[in-house]
Amino acid sequence: MTTLTTAPLAPLLHRLFEEAALASPEDNPAFADMPAANLARLMRSKTQYLNFYSSLKDYPLAVSPATGTLLYMLARSHGARNVVEFGTSFGISTLHLAAALRDNGGGRLISTEFEPSKVARARQNLSAAGLLDLVEIREGDALQTLAQDLPEHIDLLLLDGAKALYPDILQMLENRLAPGALVIADDAEYSPEYLALVRPPAAGYLSMAIAEGVELSMRLG
Repeated sequence: MTTLTTAPLAPLLHRLFEEAALASPEDNPAFADMPAANLARLMRSKTQYLNFYSSLKDYPLAVSPATGTLLYMLARSHGARNVVEFGTSFGISTLHLAAALRDNGGGRLISTEFEPSKVARARQNLSAAGLLDLVEIREGDALQTLAQDLPEHIDLLLLDGAKALYPDILQMLENRLAPGALVIADDAEYSPEYLALVRPPAAGYLSMAIAEGVELSMRLG
């Protein structure tokens, strides 16, 4: 038995995933009729991401159940103790990572989210799961919130916020990634600049695309 598969977390996640399935951003009038190319351009923009994601503040923008389970398995099997997450949203991915920390015997998860209402929802969910003591959610732009007071060594980094910022966040935290550290980027296809950083053989990573648009990378050296 694990924290992930037992109460209070398991039924909470079941409910949150059901709610997420009923709250698709595609139902947002602002984006319902937008051509796919225009939507992709917005997701890649480094100047419009705050407005874009603010317009989606009522949507969970959650990882899939399979990706959530993958996050738990990676953090658990890696023995992760220090985890950083870019993009908390309602805290579904955060719950999976915090569950792994609990089952690893403890640790620290630093997550960041610029939308205040989402921070409140995530903290509520973490509290209901009994995992809030493992998590610090920093409110604000990740380029500021993750610029200081981080562990010397990061075991696992999840990138699941504004796709345009993936390269900036990685480069800002790169010197803290421990040898063998894992970097998971959700919807990485929307950040070609990020993929150009982690995929070349000389980049210092082993990297590959896995299911559901997730790029998994391991820091070398």
